[in-house]
Amino acid sequence: MKNLLLALISGVLLAISWPTYGIPFFIFFAFVPLLMMEHNIQKFSNIKKKSLAIFGLSYLTFVVWNAVTTGWLYNSKLPDGSNSLLAILFPVLTNAFFMSIIFHFYHIYKRSQGTYFGLVFFVVIWMAFEKLHLVWELTWPWLNLGNVFADYHQLIQWYDTLGATGGSFWILICNVLAFYTLRIWEAGRKRKPLIQNVSMVAGFILLPMLISLIKYYNYSPKTIGTLNVTMLQPALDPYAEKYQKDSLTIESDLLKLAAENSILKDKTGNQNIDLYLAPETSLPGPGSISERGLNHSLLLNNIKTFLSQHPKSVYVGGISSHYVYRDDEEKSATASFLENQNIWVDEYNSAVQIIPNRQPEIYHKAMLVPGVEIFPYIKFLKPILGDVMLDLGGTTRSLGVSKERKVFANPYNKSVVAPIICYESVYGEYVTDYVKKGANLLTIVTNDSWWGYSQGHKQLLVYAKLRAIETRREIARAANSGTSAHINSRGDIVDELPYGAKGALVAKVNLIDHETFYTRSGDFLSRLSMFVIGALLLFIPGRKYLTRKK
Repeated sequence: MKNLLLALISGVLLAISWPTYGIPFFIFFAFVPLLMMEHNIQKFSNIKKKSLAIFGLSYLTFVVWNAVTTGWLYNSKLPDGSNSLLAILFPVLTNAFFMSIIFHFYHIYKRSQGTYFGLVFFVVIWMAFEKLHLVWELTWPWLNLGNVFADYHQLIQWYDTLGATGGSFWILICNVLAFYTLRIWEAGRKRKPLIQNVSMVAGFILLPMLISLIKYYNYSPKTIGTLNVTMLQPALDPYAEKYQKDSLTIESDLLKLAAENSILKDKTGNQNIDLYLAPETSLPGPGSISERGLNHSLLLNNIKTFLSQHPKSVYVGGISSHYVYRDDEEKSATASFLENQNIWVDEYNSAVQIIPNRQPEIYHKAMLVPGVEIFPYIKFLKPILGDVMLDLGGTTRSLGVSKERKVFANPYNKSVVAPIICYESVYGEYVTDYVKKGANLLTIVTNDSWWGYSQGHKQLLVYAKLRAIETRREIARAANSGTSAHINSRGDIVDELPYGAKGALVAKVNLIDHETFYTRSGDFLSRLSMFVIGALLLFIPGRKYLTRKK
């Protein structure tokens, strides 16, 4: 019963730490009860199948954590309008299973090499797991530990140096030190070591926060200019309107919002808008736009006509697009054969920049949502899972992607924007690739309406603050139903348009071209952790050899 309680306490502590409803300071001790549970069973329990018990209890911890923090996934709708139970069960149970495997690796290593080496292994194996979640096709970094302070961005300004993965490392170190302090106290009950160890833990927690607060209040960005941006929020219901309304009606409403918000008013007077930013897949509504005919698209040409009436302004927005291959063209790995039309085609979730008298520029979203936009490891899992992805409200195919990040340069000013699409804004090192391409402004086009008014769209909004700090770039964020926002390079939300409101947010954003250390180095702590894992694994046979030699 004691160990069950410890597992539950860890799950609850992890859950109540999470944004945007929790208190993140619990995260520094959230793993301690779980580590105690493992230690108690391994050292003192009479349970015969200790490893199985540890795995089962850790799985309980991680199910609680995943279910509470991402329970909003249940708001996803099936084609018949009912809530999708599988949309929450599949990611919650699967991700909890992966986390339990990682914890089990720690248990095996600690049993073999002892507590001290085991705790080092726990830190680096969890760091490697989080890195894996950023790169593989089952990618789900939503619960990466460094995200936990997204709502308290004043305390993590040093993410411009180490990134959110540095935050994960910080949290793991503090948990290990807290566990170590507790074990030392239990073993000796001596006051002096307790005071020393508690002071050390407090120092590891508080010193980065103090450094961050100093950076926050002394930060002054060096800008190279400003840009007047209108972020459009059409507030289309993705289930009842977005794919049922006529495309021209959707576009007409969007351009009407743009026309009504074509002036920025500030202390210097009225100023024209430089950039109109529209949400993810805001056009065409039903269907998609052929990339072979971008110059002939009625919808895109209507936007050009609008822009010609607003000189020196450009439009960036999300579209659904497709590319039909000629018979003699090489097909991509994601291309699908449509038997009823006898053609090969790639479908994309895209961002497009439109400028009058110019060829539209296009970028394809590359970080796809598993089960919804990509069928993970389709060659292996499709024969096993069949059409189960349809129950996730998704697809049995995978969308095409851009192999490299792309930026949109504005011919009328100094702005170079990063066209980040929705889920891509969760990925720190990934976003730095836009900055390396020259982006001096991050734009996010997103549609968070699938989950309704929930923690889902709130969490995705505050995660964007992490990207602003890591890259020291301002963010203009256009969301279908909200929350559209202007975020400065300190991570402050300067202004926002509430969820559910139809309208536009007009903002003057700063352009910044300085590169942070994190932009240049990326998730180097994750790569270092992988190196340490290799060293720790090689240490096992080396230690055995030395023991035999003695």
